[in-house]
Amino acid sequence: MSLRSALQIAEERRLDLVEVATNAKPPVCRIMDYGKYRYEQQKREKEAKKKQKVLTLKEVKLRPNIEDHDFNVKKKAAEKFLGEGSKVKVTIMFRGREMSHPELGRNLLIRFADELKELAHVEKEPKIEGRNMTMVMAVNKVK
Repeated sequence: MSLRSALQIAEERRLDLVEVATNAKPPVCRIMDYGKYRYEQQKREKEAKKKQKVLTLKEVKLRPNIEDHDFNVKKKAAEKFLGEGSKVKVTIMFRGREMSHPELGRNLLIRFADELKELAHVEKEPKIEGRNMTMVMAVNKVK
C-alpha cells in the first residue's frame, strides 16, 4: 500500500500510522493509537526491568586474631548476604606487625570458605592488596 493511501485511511479512522519494523524492505507500518502503543511499550520495559537480577557485592571484614564467636557472627552475616544472592568479599585487615604473618590471614580465609562451602564457592582466591587480604565468594549454582 502506498504511504499516501495509508495516511489517508489512518486520518479517516482518527488514528496514527506507526512504523513498526524499520529495517524491513519495504518498512512495515501499522494503523493504531500511538499514545496507547507507547504506554504498552513502557509497561513491557518496566516488567523486563523487574525481572532483571542486580548483583551486588557485600563485604565482611575480619581481623587476623578474631575470636570464635566474632568469626561466627561474621559467618552468619555472609550466609545472609549469600542467601540474598549477593557476592561476598571477605577482607582481613592487618595492622602493624601483623603484616609479617600473612599465613594467619590466609588460614582464616580458607577456614571461612570451608565453613561456607555448601552454600558458596570461592570466586577469587585470597590475595594481598596493601594491608588487606581479600577473597570473593559467590553462591553455588543450583543443579
